[in-house]
Amino acid sequence: MSDKNVQRLPAEELYQTELDALMSAETESIPTGWRMSPRSVLTYLTGNTKVKGVEITPKYMGNKRLVEIAIATLVTDRALLLIGEPGTAKSWLSEHLAAAVNGDSTKVVQGTAGTTEEHIRYSWNYAMLIAKGPCPEAMVKSPVYRAMETGSIARVEEISRCASEVQDALISILSEKRLSVPELGLEVPAAKGFSVIATANTRDKGVNDMSAALKRRFNIVVLPTPSDMETELDIVRTRVVQLSAGLDLNARQPGEDTVEKVVTIFRELRAGATLDGKQKLKTTSGVLSTAEAISLLANSMALAGSFGDGRISDGDLAAALQGAVVKDEEHDKVTWKEYLENVMKKRGHEWLPLYRACRELNG
Repeated sequence: MSDKNVQRLPAEELYQTELDALMSAETESIPTGWRMSPRSVLTYLTGNTKVKGVEITPKYMGNKRLVEIAIATLVTDRALLLIGEPGTAKSWLSEHLAAAVNGDSTKVVQGTAGTTEEHIRYSWNYAMLIAKGPCPEAMVKSPVYRAMETGSIARVEEISRCASEVQDALISILSEKRLSVPELGLEVPAAKGFSVIATANTRDKGVNDMSAALKRRFNIVVLPTPSDMETELDIVRTRVVQLSAGLDLNARQPGEDTVEKVVTIFRELRAGATLDGKQKLKTTSGVLSTAEAISLLANSMALAGSFGDGRISDGDLAAALQGAVVKDEEHDKVTWKEYLENVMKKRGHEWLPLYRACRELNG
């Protein structure tokens, strides 16, 4: 299948030109199993520079020291756990770390209530198992197993959504760096370079809380929400451009004032206060994360491109805001109405068209 027909390319393919430039310009020592030095991985992630004439775009905008800690963890024999609120770029950072270190971010276990121990270890092709009995050809290796064999990184997304027995399957692997296959009498050792990057959502803390034994196997890095307005604006602007480039939205990029309005609304409802701190507000049941702001603007572009003139209108933005803010009809509808009447309506003529469009949709 042509790359043009793929909905979402992995990071190592999407940013192959940047990765190739960094590898060709490498001058520092490279850890076993890695494709570039830790400093080059940092350059790839934080960007805002040119290497051999290639613009390295920022993949993570935030505390640079946290990124350095994450990279340094992968140089050691400890696994990395990225924790944060929804939309704090945990999965995004995990994917790009694996892409830069190994050139392969696709060894992924997606944590859900349906994830089993086999997804962490291995399973069997039962037709072949019946025909030939236990043999290497009948084995279906998990992403973690394949990462151990190749000395690369496996990713475990939303680890706290996995049942405790699934989480516990990781303990011996991370402790002993070996995986036992009793059916074949095998002990599979991890090749140098093997590591695990897991992510956990602080909102899901009580779903399947990680045991102390498992937490001890990880170096934990907490990714915060953007600390200031300007940082969040930069993240949203950059990611909307990147996201829309792979979609046929047929719309113009949102203007600066549109992005600023969305980020302002999200930050205020998230914090429960206006930006100047003078007015207390009710918060919504949803998180209203930076990632959701990015999706909201992409959705507004889709509306404008499909049913408008390609320029995001106040009606397009209001429709997207309604879907993002009002997740719980009973609670959020009232919260949103109070915000419209007590905050947005009083912000002057620049906000009035959006206020009217939002009020009409919210009833």
